Amino acid sequence: MIEIERKFLVTSDDFKASASAKNHIAQGYLNSHPERTVRIRIKGEIGFLTIKGKGNESGTTRLEWETELSLMDAKPLLALCEKGIIDKTRYEIPVGKHTFEVDEFHGENEGLLIAEIELKDENEAFEKPSWLGMEVTGNEQYYNAYLSNHPYSEWKTNQE
Repeated sequence: MIEIERKFLVTSDDFKASASAKNHIAQGYLNSHPERTVRIRIKGEIGFLTIKGKGNESGTTRLEWETELSLMDAKPLLALCEKGIIDKTRYEIPVGKHTFEVDEFHGENEGLLIAEIELKDENEAFEKPSWLGMEVTGNEQYYNAYLSNHPYSEWKTNQE
């Protein structure tokens, strides 16, 4: 139930040529409090309920519990979520011994590309592809729960 993950900005769409999978994702938050988030996600034709705890000091490691839901159960739960449903396309890109998940955001978060990699250990080495940019692990501004309430379109000019 422990997730060890690092996040990076993505500098180009070169990753798309190497993608082994692509899925549309809609997700919302029943609770977007930084101490604990409760998320409903629809990925393709499958729903998920996910609870995440607060990250450690580096933001790399936190508790994550997830269970699969039927689409019939997930749709009305998504409708109950807080304002700001996240709309994105997720690409899975094998790189060396790992798989990066790159989220291409749509709607109010259009223009944002974030890559995530799950690791077995916080210090595990991994190959960094050329399209991988600045690390944003632990920067809550790039968490989906934050983006649902503070869309990228509202603050991106401050980052450029």
